[in-house]
Amino acid sequence: MSPQAAGVLQLTALIAALALAYRPLGDHMAKVYSSEKHYAPEKWIYKAIGADPAAEMRWPAYLRGVLAFSAVSVLFLYLLQRIQGSLPGSLGFSSIDPDQAFNTAASFVANTNWQSYYGEQAMGHVVQTGGLAVQNFLSAAVGMAVAVALVRGFARSRTGELGNFWTDLVRGTVRILLPISVIGALVLVACGAIQNFSGIHQVGQFMGGTQEWNGGAVASQEAIKELGTNGGGYFNANSAHPFENPNPLSNLFEIFLILLIPLALTRTFGRMVGSLRQGYAILGTMAVIWIGFTALMMWTEFAHRGPAFEIAGGAMEGKETRFGIAGSSIFAVATTLTSTGAVNSFHSSYTGFGGGITMLGMQLGEIAPGGVGSGLYGMLIMAVIAVFLAGLMVGRTPEYLGKKIGIRQIKLAACYILVTPALVLGFTAVAMALPTPADSMTNSGAHGFSEILYAYTSGANNNGSAFAGLNADTQWFNTTIGIAMLLGRFVPMVFVLALAGSLAEQKPVPETAGTLRTDKPLYAGLLVGTILIITGLTYFPALALGPLAEGLAS
Repeated sequence: MSPQAAGVLQLTALIAALALAYRPLGDHMAKVYSSEKHYAPEKWIYKAIGADPAAEMRWPAYLRGVLAFSAVSVLFLYLLQRIQGSLPGSLGFSSIDPDQAFNTAASFVANTNWQSYYGEQAMGHVVQTGGLAVQNFLSAAVGMAVAVALVRGFARSRTGELGNFWTDLVRGTVRILLPISVIGALVLVACGAIQNFSGIHQVGQFMGGTQEWNGGAVASQEAIKELGTNGGGYFNANSAHPFENPNPLSNLFEIFLILLIPLALTRTFGRMVGSLRQGYAILGTMAVIWIGFTALMMWTEFAHRGPAFEIAGGAMEGKETRFGIAGSSIFAVATTLTSTGAVNSFHSSYTGFGGGITMLGMQLGEIAPGGVGSGLYGMLIMAVIAVFLAGLMVGRTPEYLGKKIGIRQIKLAACYILVTPALVLGFTAVAMALPTPADSMTNSGAHGFSEILYAYTSGANNNGSAFAGLNADTQWFNTTIGIAMLLGRFVPMVFVLALAGSLAEQKPVPETAGTLRTDKPLYAGLLVGTILIITGLTYFPALALGPLAEGLAS
């Protein structure tokens, strides 16, 4: 069987598995966020934090809950790293420096999991399991809560109440993320991933010297790392490390976990707004972009140019022979079209166009299918903009799901889509203009520029992957990327929740013969076009200086 045919079979199996899980998981999540019943463990948590789970919140109160909880999480994780040297189970590692501790705390709380350190050489068991792994759950649950609040904004009328943040946070963690992660960890252990609290020990000889590795609760962290679209690896090699991702089966399973909740949330959306067809329209839009990007990536990386590529069967530099080009390409697209950032290959070693595809996937806003929660609310923001553009073309007041899209709504949507590009392009321009940041670039020219552009694209979009040639463990990059991650995560949430509140207050508009049907393929096509055009107009000049220039020169 040819590598290309094997890749198609992998993609087909992945789609089939996602299709089987789509309906039951989507319906389950809709019930979780709509139920009035509180389980005993949840009641204990509410009592411990002093929250009233029955109290409804308007959008400012919901936002205060999100920001306060996240601020406390950043502070806790920062302090945990700073005192690591005094903690048991530190494996002899010293405390983390202030700039890197800030960067890591911001990264994991913002669901980015950008790592400017070697995990196996810096973080002990307590920080890994009690800090980083915990935030993998909580940051994902925060994103899901904000998405559900926006969905309630569309579903409710004549009220500004969006639910209760603390209830949504706890339920998302206890009823959705935790059970699936337990099953996922068991599957990964069965595939060969390690799960222990072993210390540092020798594992063999390497280039004439001994090689040492520490153990860890890797499988459990790997499961929530992928399921929650977090991406931070226990080891520096991330999902290319055999302890995290042992074989092609585990590789395909990890991709399945990455895409599972973001895709299933479209059915949850359809259930909660009372129209499954609306959920299918959003699902179709996501699927078209994801499959298109995957096909383009595989074609780019399989293209034979020169004897070396022909002998290897394609662009194998930076890729694991265990997974090959197909397994690496599918993983790369899945992780950059979501906010995961996990890698099983080095994106910096992809062809010029291949690296550009990973970058463009993040610049779309990671909405196809996007991060856990953030993908859905990002896509719904684009849906609002697409409806507005359609209304301009036909001269009608735009409506979406029975809600008028007026001046306030379109201003909030416009602010949402402007935040991330401003952070990416602004920080990239400053870094390229100053002399010191450029010293961190391993390469010069177009590829060197791509290293900087990719770093801020990844940080501001809360992805976390990197072009490996950039030395980001400096005060400049630790600080500026940390700021970009926090602003890129929480400023858009302000506009999302404000939009949700304004929609929930509206009176439903009855559907007429002139109403644009947003559950039809025509609208899905309009939405795809809107996403590509807005992204292209925003980022094309920067992409032309980086991956496009490199690809055309090769």
